[in-house]
Amino acid sequence: MKRGAPLKRSPMKRGQPLRASGPARATVKVRKCAVKTCRQPFVPRSMTHKACGPECAEIIGRAEAEKKALRAALEDRKKTRAQLRALEPLQKFLQRAQDAVNRYVRARDYRQGCISCDLPHDWDGQWHASHLRTVKTGSAVRFNLWNIHRGCWICNKLYSGRVDAYRPKVTERIGAGKVDWLYTQNQVMDYSREYLERMARVFNKKAARQEKRNAVNA
Repeated sequence: MKRGAPLKRSPMKRGQPLRASGPARATVKVRKCAVKTCRQPFVPRSMTHKACGPECAEIIGRAEAEKKALRAALEDRKKTRAQLRALEPLQKFLQRAQDAVNRYVRARDYRQGCISCDLPHDWDGQWHASHLRTVKTGSAVRFNLWNIHRGCWICNKLYSGRVDAYRPKVTERIGAGKVDWLYTQNQVMDYSREYLERMARVFNKKAARQEKRNAVNA
C-alpha cells in the first residue's frame, strides 16, 4: 500500500439483530377482578392476586373464610356421625340391611303372588319379604335372595311363613338343588357394621331401580 493512500472499508453486511443478554422480561397480563359484581380489569402483582383493590380483596377474603368455616363444620359433622354410628348397637345395622334386602325382594317379585298361599300378585293387602329359613335358624342365609320371597303378611306374620306350603312352591321356582343348599348353611355369621352399611346402600339402590321399572311396566 502506498503511503498516503486512503483506507478502504469493507461493506457492512446485514445480519440478525443483536439480542440483549440476561433474563427476558416477563409479559404482564391484565386480569379481571374475581368479584362477580366487579370484574374490573387490573394488573396483578402476583399469580395469586385476585382483587382489583382493597374493597374487593376484603370481599374475597370474607368469602374464602366462610368456605373454610363451612368445610370445617362439614368435617366436624362427619366425625360426629361416625362417632354416633360406632355407638349404635349391631342390631340396628342388621335391621337396616334386612330392610333394604326385603325392599328389593318385594320389588323383584312384584308380579309374583304369595310364596305360601294362593293370594295373587295384585292383592291389595300388605306384602312382606318372607324367609324360607328364618333369621334365627339360618343366619348364614338371612340375606340370601334364594331364601327370601314375596309373601302376604298373613302367612308371614301369623303363620311364620307356612313353611310346609312355602318349601314346595319355592322348590318349583328356584329348583331343588338350591333349596337343599340353603338347608346346609348352618354356620353362625358375624357381620361387621361396615359390611351391613354397604349392603343397605347397595340393596336400596337396586330396589329403587326395580321399583322404577315396575312403575313403567305397570
